[in-house]
Amino acid sequence: MLHFAQFIDQYGYIAVALLVAIESMGVPLPGETALIAASALAKRGGLEIEFVIAVAAAAAIIGDSLGYAVSRRYGRRLLTRPGRTQARRMDVLTRGEAFFDRHGPKAVFFGRWITGLRVWASWLAGITHMPYRQFLMWNALGGITWAITVGIVGYIVGTAAEQIVEKAGLGAAILVGVLVIAAIVYFHVRRSRHRPTAPSDPEPEPEQLGTRTSD
Repeated sequence: MLHFAQFIDQYGYIAVALLVAIESMGVPLPGETALIAASALAKRGGLEIEFVIAVAAAAAIIGDSLGYAVSRRYGRRLLTRPGRTQARRMDVLTRGEAFFDRHGPKAVFFGRWITGLRVWASWLAGITHMPYRQFLMWNALGGITWAITVGIVGYIVGTAAEQIVEKAGLGAAILVGVLVIAAIVYFHVRRSRHRPTAPSDPEPEPEQLGTRTSD
């Protein structure tokens, strides 16, 4: 993990963009871990968290779109080509088409948070010929939301997020981030309630009007 952190530290935004984009294209690289490591580095002042999130979101959208384009052009041909495993591949294609017919948009959006589906969602969408406009909309929403969520968690938790993700998974890291945010909000609200308020100026009493008697 040390060498990986040094790689992110040395190449910064370029490393995040490449790892996230290539993972999104369908190559199993640690793109999500790169985002968390870069977010932790931003907390230490090495990068800007806004740029880390923006770069990760853009790389995710572009990488997914490239994976979709390649799989839409060649994916079905690879699955249906003659060979010993053709029957198995055809079964995978049939199941994938049925799954994407029912859950395509949800799979593209929520697949961002699931390791295996994050790598293969764009390929499955392309192979099953999911309409590109529909894919692009849910892909962009998922990529942006994922980058913001994971980036903020990595930034808040800091370097501990890398160890949490490595040992317990992203779900644990997100849970820790949510708990940290909840604790900050709780103590802020509590402090506001117990903060002494400045005494307000007393309202002037109405003047007593005397009656003038005429001689």
